[in-house]
Amino acid sequence: MPILNKDMTLCISLAARPSNIGTRFHNYLYDELGLNYVYKAFAPADLAQAIAGVRGLPIRGAAVSMPYKEEVIALVDRMDPSAKAIDSVNTIVNDDGVLTAYNTDYLAIARLLRDHSVPASHSVLLRGSGGMAKAVAAALRDAGFSDVTVAARNEAAGRTLADLYDFAWQPDPGTSTADLLINVTPLGMAGRDEDVQSFTDDAVAAAKVVFDVVALPAETPLITAARAAGKPVITGAEVIAIQAEEQFVLYTGVRPTPEQVRAASEFSRA
Repeated sequence: MPILNKDMTLCISLAARPSNIGTRFHNYLYDELGLNYVYKAFAPADLAQAIAGVRGLPIRGAAVSMPYKEEVIALVDRMDPSAKAIDSVNTIVNDDGVLTAYNTDYLAIARLLRDHSVPASHSVLLRGSGGMAKAVAAALRDAGFSDVTVAARNEAAGRTLADLYDFAWQPDPGTSTADLLINVTPLGMAGRDEDVQSFTDDAVAAAKVVFDVVALPAETPLITAARAAGKPVITGAEVIAIQAEEQFVLYTGVRPTPEQVRAASEFSRA
């Protein structure tokens, strides 16, 4: 990494539980491509003040993670169609004080469903109703999935999300099963919930594919259980690599090669 200098461009991430994954991913590519950028993760004490800092310093870009993906909407100037369509933001780009919000989560989910050849005929049990759940639900709908149940303890948010895409809703997974299980909650994430498995062993045994968007750790209790049961899995590590690549392009205007993205992703988790 180059020595900090007055001309260096700063990008950041804002999350309640920041990790070094994005920091290592972006900084690896800055160094690899010889870009005078640096990336730093933050847990904001005040989101509005943090966004004001992005605008005023100026900071080139900000990744946005749970639980700020919807709250940040009121603080930006423009909504790109990728974010406006699902009212959820995971990326902010600052152009001379004008903040535009994007959502690269949707792109990542859509690509992974396609790359893993998950049939649209699969029934789906989607646990969660936050910003990432909106991206997942939209990607499922657009890929042709119709037999989808949203399991969310927040009834208002859960019903709203389900109704938006003509899906079903229930308050929790309970004893329900489905061909495709998708966890879009913090359950299994490093911290207070890291030992919690988001779906039961019976649900895992009945599933054909298991998908956990939690990126840290990539081997969540759900993914560990699914691997032990011999189920195909899609991990949060895959999600974060794709969405981070798209963020990188938005911030820098440079598209890294697939090999560079792969190396950056491996470095970020080393």
